[in-house]
Amino acid sequence: MARIKILKTEKEYDKACGRIYQIIQSNDDAIEPGTKEGEELELLSLLVENYEKENHALGVPNPIEAIKFRMDQMNLKQIDVAPLFGGKTRVSEVLNGKRPLTLKMITLLNRYLGIPLESLIAGNKKYELSAKKQDQLLNVGAINQYYSISESLSKASL
Repeated sequence: MARIKILKTEKEYDKACGRIYQIIQSNDDAIEPGTKEGEELELLSLLVENYEKENHALGVPNPIEAIKFRMDQMNLKQIDVAPLFGGKTRVSEVLNGKRPLTLKMITLLNRYLGIPLESLIAGNKKYELSAKKQDQLLNVGAINQYYSISESLSKASL
């Protein structure tokens, strides 16, 4: 087993992924935990997962893209989902970015198409708090802590 260390470069990441593949392909039987290969596989997997979280993080999809993706997965046409939007004209307006999603649409899309709420509400940057209200809100310890963590995660994914 080669010396295993924290992955800091894309080259080290690629090498670790190659080694994981090599370990998996080298044995027809299941790799047992606690064995030399099992320990190496587990450690490399954790390092690769950590590297991917820090360097290859995918953001939440655009709500319209999430809807179109689910429609494609389910082989649905606009006419099929029109009742969720309030009619075929409205579904066209929403999917073309001319009309925003309403809370009712978001709820129905989540319930009937199983689109995660996070995907349906993310990306709407038009709502902002005034500086005074933001300061007031961030003075609440739990909110400040949550906001700080989510800000640092979104910066890390850039």
